[in-house]
Amino acid sequence: MTDLSAPLVSRKARKARAANAGAATPRRHVPVTRIAIGLLALIALGATARIMLVDDPEGGRPSATVDIASAAGSNSVAGTVAPGPVSITADPEMFPAEMTDIPAEQDPPFADPTAIDPDLVEETEFGPIPRMSATGETPFAAYSRPSDTPATAGGKPLVAIVVSGLGLNLEGTLEAIDKLPEDVTLAFAPYGKTLDRTVGAARAEGHEIFLEVPLEPFDYPENDPGPDTLLTGQAPRDNLGKLFSVMGRFSGYVGLINNMGARFTASGADFGPMMEELGARGLGYLDDGSSNRSLAPQLAGANRVPFGRVDMMIDANPARGPILAALAALEKQARANGSAIGIVSALPVSVEAVSEWAAGLAEKGIEIVPASALMGGK
Repeated sequence: MTDLSAPLVSRKARKARAANAGAATPRRHVPVTRIAIGLLALIALGATARIMLVDDPEGGRPSATVDIASAAGSNSVAGTVAPGPVSITADPEMFPAEMTDIPAEQDPPFADPTAIDPDLVEETEFGPIPRMSATGETPFAAYSRPSDTPATAGGKPLVAIVVSGLGLNLEGTLEAIDKLPEDVTLAFAPYGKTLDRTVGAARAEGHEIFLEVPLEPFDYPENDPGPDTLLTGQAPRDNLGKLFSVMGRFSGYVGLINNMGARFTASGADFGPMMEELGARGLGYLDDGSSNRSLAPQLAGANRVPFGRVDMMIDANPARGPILAALAALEKQARANGSAIGIVSALPVSVEAVSEWAAGLAEKGIEIVPASALMGGK
């Protein structure tokens, strides 16, 4: 029967027949999930077989091995934790040859200029404090800056400048270290929070350093030098404990300089044990010259302590003009006596004036030297 001769059927009837015909032939379902799981299993099986059957798990990928070990081999803690070298596999494309081809034993690029001689250190409950070595070497000799002395200067006038009160302000201290000539001596208070950094910077720049020790003035406690001040009338053991606490704040100093202390330095019974300790440890003592009653010269001589005394306070009037005038007076004194020691505080105006003055000192035939050069004991 042709479409022309077939009976007429409505559109809805034709749609119904077509729908029934489709329902009679169900669509086939493809198990996609099972196929995917099977493929993943085959991939994992292949990777496992390759690792088991091939000696090189990296599949021939270029690699380099770096041994990480201490150059000096001096860290006993690190040696206990990791006694042997550690190997790392590094991709040469990620790390250039100059980074990966490092010898296992390589010297550091430069020696540490702030290094402390372990033979000159005693470990105590207060921290490391200086001592004389078993061979008789002293911290005063080891940490003094090499220079001319009155015996080697050939009659040339020598001047030493001590800048005190450093270490309390980080920025100001670093600026002073940067501006001042390396022959200027720096004295650090024991109370700064960044002493390791500032003292290390000073020694790295070649400066000789002193430790300021707080000693009792006549008007104590109205005028207080700070924590751990050594006091008159105290048991020597108590004062030595305070002294060791102060001495343990940093290392590398050639000696001590007093901060105040007019009452303490006038008392032989109190000052004597401190000076005896300095002599036994090979440290020097520099008197700031603020008290004519100080017994420091006699006690230093009795205990073989390298000793010096400041001749002039340079910035008693902390202004540029008066400071330069005081420095000129110090020059005159050095010409008359062969040498002179001046002291200034770490004020910016004082640091600036000393830096300016020191720049033209050689033209005047005067040599600036560290304080230890004028203390003997070298």
